[in-house]
Amino acid sequence: MPFRFFTVLALVLVAASIHAMQARASEVSSRQLLEAMRGTNELGRYGYLLLAIPRLDAQDKPTAQQYFAFSESELGLYGEAVRDFPLKARLPADTVLPSPLEWQAADAVDTIVNLAARRRVVMVNEAHHDAHTRLLTLALLPRLRALGFTHLAIEALLEDGDALRQRGYPTGHSGTEYVREPVYGEIVREALRLGYVLVPYESTTLGGQDREAEQARALYRKVLAGNPKAKLFVHAGYAHIDKAKGRLGDVLPMAARLQALTGLDILNIDQTELREEEPFNELEAYRIVKNAVRTGDSLRGVPQNGLTPQLDTRVALREPYHQLVAAFHPQRAIVLRHVGDGRLWSARPRLYDMNVILPPANEHVSSYVRDRVISLQIGGKATIALPPAADGHRPDWLSLNGKRVAVAVSPGLCEGAFPCLVEAHYADEADDAVAADRYVFLEGGSDNTLWLRPGRYRLRTMNAAGKVLAERPIQVDATH
Repeated sequence: MPFRFFTVLALVLVAASIHAMQARASEVSSRQLLEAMRGTNELGRYGYLLLAIPRLDAQDKPTAQQYFAFSESELGLYGEAVRDFPLKARLPADTVLPSPLEWQAADAVDTIVNLAARRRVVMVNEAHHDAHTRLLTLALLPRLRALGFTHLAIEALLEDGDALRQRGYPTGHSGTEYVREPVYGEIVREALRLGYVLVPYESTTLGGQDREAEQARALYRKVLAGNPKAKLFVHAGYAHIDKAKGRLGDVLPMAARLQALTGLDILNIDQTELREEEPFNELEAYRIVKNAVRTGDSLRGVPQNGLTPQLDTRVALREPYHQLVAAFHPQRAIVLRHVGDGRLWSARPRLYDMNVILPPANEHVSSYVRDRVISLQIGGKATIALPPAADGHRPDWLSLNGKRVAVAVSPGLCEGAFPCLVEAHYADEADDAVAADRYVFLEGGSDNTLWLRPGRYRLRTMNAAGKVLAERPIQVDATH
């Protein structure tokens, strides 16, 4: 899938390379990088990547920058992950975006549940570095279970479902780095609580035709073969859920292969092609709009008078997601239904059945100054990073539709050592369990929040070396 990288991050990483190359003159391959990451703690992985990326060959940097975004997401730096790895989707050139005159918004969860009542297999995809794309699966779990869905297959899962079921929660060793992200952990916990059979189905093949084929065969063998009562919900990444070639080039996707193996009509749901890709400075976007109007550029949907800063990049960049948000104003996950014949809108109907459009992740737009960076001490080495996105405001979707409440945490917990990880673990889970929520203070300053369900937790603070600075129990009430 095509993508481009944020220019500011590239400049920061070039500057950071001055420090990194003093530490080690030799270049680091992406394979060596990922091997080294396996032995570090969560914050250690973040620091290691920040130091190592400038030493990588140009061909290895894109993969490492993607892993850096995974690390930020794992640490609760959700706005930062999207900012630092702006994965750019490209719709077909002849795409005509829906107009409110012909299309209307419908609740995505209700729509999917209604269609799933007549299917045995439902597939939803995610963008791996953008945890906002995990909320849909979390919302669908109880609704699909009520319809008789029996199995949940998770691309990132490696641990056997029986062991998970006995324990009741995922650990850092239950799957790939995606599972270590707190919202992904909530998906696993909720599925276990509801009685799903969890199915690991990932292939040991790195990519290409073999990976897609092995994934499809695993799902068929473990769930559907000889089991006519089984109903399967699949949470996968990107184009694995497609029912024909296209987004993976000549590679036939996993979903298409599973459909051929079973003859079943699979419900394929995409939420990665139309998503918020980059938080931007609102005033900068306003200048882009003003300049475009002044030079006579065409901005579809932009009034030629009365321009206000609220236009921000939804208009300035002419991106399909921002155009659809401006047209349909989603407050929750939506799909678009034609007012005439009732069909659901799909940008690629040959590949998937519908596009889900999520509301903007954070109304607090990123307002960092391009020449401001943070100096960090990691492993005795000095490096630099971008400041927190959105002035440090964590996205409101972390409430999980009101199921979690905001709990204030202070950088005072860090004893003056930055970066510093503050995390909450469920009181009845082991220390190696995936955290309920995390946040990293990159610098001192204002308090921030963890988002937690009502209940008992252990609040723990750690420095970049993995040393526990403080730990104490906390009780979170519904009115916290």
